[in-house]
Amino acid sequence: MVTTTWTRRHVLSLADFLPTEYDIVLQTAASFREVLSRRTKKVPTLQGQVVTTMFFEPSTRTRSSFELAAKRLSADALTFSPGSSSLTKGETILDTAKTYLAMGTDIMVIRHREAGVPHAVAAEMDRLGTGVGVLNAGDGQHEHPSQALLDLFTLCSLLDPENPRSQLLKDKKVAIVGDILHSRVARSNLWSLTASGVEVHLAAPPTLLPKLFAHTIKDERRQRLFLHWQVEPALQDADFVMTLRLQKERMGQHLLPSLREYHQHFGITRDRLQLCKPDVKVLHPGPVNRGVEISSDLMDDPALSLIQTQVTSGVAVRMALLYLMGGRSR
Repeated sequence: MVTTTWTRRHVLSLADFLPTEYDIVLQTAASFREVLSRRTKKVPTLQGQVVTTMFFEPSTRTRSSFELAAKRLSADALTFSPGSSSLTKGETILDTAKTYLAMGTDIMVIRHREAGVPHAVAAEMDRLGTGVGVLNAGDGQHEHPSQALLDLFTLCSLLDPENPRSQLLKDKKVAIVGDILHSRVARSNLWSLTASGVEVHLAAPPTLLPKLFAHTIKDERRQRLFLHWQVEPALQDADFVMTLRLQKERMGQHLLPSLREYHQHFGITRDRLQLCKPDVKVLHPGPVNRGVEISSDLMDDPALSLIQTQVTSGVAVRMALLYLMGGRSR
């Protein structure tokens, strides 16, 4: 197990992550990937601690991944369901969090459709001096740190399975294609990939990729970010292609003529991958609209698709995050 000291109480955003922190997560996840390959896939590292998943919007992969990660670490896992909670009776989110705090929660994993909710809960936990850690599992159109970290782990593990590290991605080209405007995954990946020296090319229709999106990155890493309103320049000589789901539930206006037209101009297919490097690999954070963002046959091709690998990586990375947060001296 990695012995480098981890000092971060909360994981809310990757905007201020240090290069050493990325590598701590990657190396810790690699250790837990080895644990998950054993016959007995459980370790006692968080025995006696309580992890509460508070998801205020639907999720399959992220929620299940965090709950499984907590159980693999021998933590007690509490699951919050908003539809059957006291929220329906008028209780506030902060009061709900305090209820779980009173039950002995050590780590809260929070997803909410409004940006900033995990930050507000973390601020309240700090104000109360609880020592409780808060992990952002996706907030509105802001960030999704654990998804970007598992994407980073997936890529680095492909390049060096024994010693995944962010430096392996230096000068690689990654194309991110899809509904970038509404994507918290894209925002978190911008931070992690540019910090690793990646050249990131974003491609989407102008309605889903405004020019102001370039200001998401405000430091010198902005030089590694490129915007395209056609997919071909983004795919040219790309080492990896990440497709994003069209988030119809977040679109308040008709931003696309049709899904068919979107696929015609921006859908990732085998033919379009001919523009990329010969050994290109494709990622997607899920869930996938088959035949829209990516052709169904390409999604199911293990020689090209890393989508299932991302899901597997998610458990190891989330184990790493819970371990690092739970292992802090409180």
